[in-house]
Amino acid sequence: MTFLTDPWAWWVAPFTDNEFMRTTLWAVLLTALCTSLVGTWVVLRGMSFLGEALAHGVLPGIAIAFVLGYNTTFGAFVAALAMVAGVNVVRSASPLPDDASIGILFVGFLSAAVVIMSSQQASYAGDLNRFLFGSITGVTSADVTRQLVATSITLVAVVVFYRALLVGTFDERQAAVLGLHPRLAHIGLLVLLSVAIVSSFATVGNLLVFAFLIAPPATATLFATRVPTVIAAASVIGSIAGVVGLLVSYHHGTAAGASMALCAVAAFLLGLGGRVARDRYSARYV
Repeated sequence: MTFLTDPWAWWVAPFTDNEFMRTTLWAVLLTALCTSLVGTWVVLRGMSFLGEALAHGVLPGIAIAFVLGYNTTFGAFVAALAMVAGVNVVRSASPLPDDASIGILFVGFLSAAVVIMSSQQASYAGDLNRFLFGSITGVTSADVTRQLVATSITLVAVVVFYRALLVGTFDERQAAVLGLHPRLAHIGLLVLLSVAIVSSFATVGNLLVFAFLIAPPATATLFATRVPTVIAAASVIGSIAGVVGLLVSYHHGTAAGASMALCAVAAFLLGLGGRVARDRYSARYV
């Protein structure tokens, strides 16, 4: 109960006493903003499974870049673009439902990553775990700068293409009539999703970035109806979940990325409970 009895030591001192925690804090806040900007559209468009598949789709690029000694971020981005292209090709050429087509690519990309990484017997476990689950406490200033650039690009793109994304989300035919090119907007959203995933895998990890993409926006949609409000609320919820999870990890020695993701999911469950309680109260007294 130190977080209540001695709030300064629990909530503030870790950041004032440790430079790496201050760097990590910036990385967490930028990750929450970047994933919320994109994750809101993913949730509203019902693209959660595609988002998960794309999150795993970057792994072969990371693995190949790691084996060859190249920059893993560049490898991840190339793999993400390949996954985006593959999803669009399979969806247009295959008679299978979208989820089946995406699932095939999902399994193929993930399997390829594990096969490639398993060839590096000496360093397989440690490095693969780092790629999958992140290393938030090992984030450097260069990582924060890269995250800042990715978040800035995402923010500008969402603002510029907001109308196309908004209309296309709720009525693709209307978007086409208005000349907003809904298919192009969809591909652009997939590219932004790739940017968010690639920029965030070094912090919360490849497997856990999905929680930040989905949980905070899903929580925000329980109470907000306007898209800008959902984005703002998701950013706040993601930031709070990230900071609380980081502090839990610091004080109790748990895995940082998993702790933050778990806090994000817990926030959704609390929000859902509050929504149910509110609806029942309204039904009883209205």
